[in-house]
Amino acid sequence: MTKPTKPDLKKRALMAVRDYGVNLTQFRNAMSEWAGLNVTDMECLRFLFFKGVASPSELSKSTGLTSGATTAMLDRLEKAGLIERRPNPNDRRGTLIAPAPSSAEKAASWFESARKAQDELISSYSESELEIVADAFERFAKLWDDERKKVQKDP
Repeated sequence: MTKPTKPDLKKRALMAVRDYGVNLTQFRNAMSEWAGLNVTDMECLRFLFFKGVASPSELSKSTGLTSGATTAMLDRLEKAGLIERRPNPNDRRGTLIAPAPSSAEKAASWFESARKAQDELISSYSESELEIVADAFERFAKLWDDERKKVQKDP
């Protein structure tokens, strides 16, 4: 058997990245349905867990929802006990949204199997392989952030 060429390996790697993205999206959609939430509800929670606190307009922008649809989403998440609305200390008319204290534990339980599978997979790599894997994902994360900024009107 012949050794794969660099173009063959590049193609394989890019196809793997594509497949990773597609399968992650399908998993997120399935998890949203399983949890009884909309996909955008889960995206909102993911954004809040990442950022900590956000204004409704930030959430609208991050999810692509209109302000009315964002309000409906926040109402659903608040009713489910997953978020809290707080007064904005910098704008007395404004509101800030934060994950409810119990929401991280609740969401973590939903992903327990996936976290275990990820840990088993990543543990199968050597230290030098982990450096390459981490580097590739860090670079792809930056690439997608840079590409997002190129297409957004207001990065």
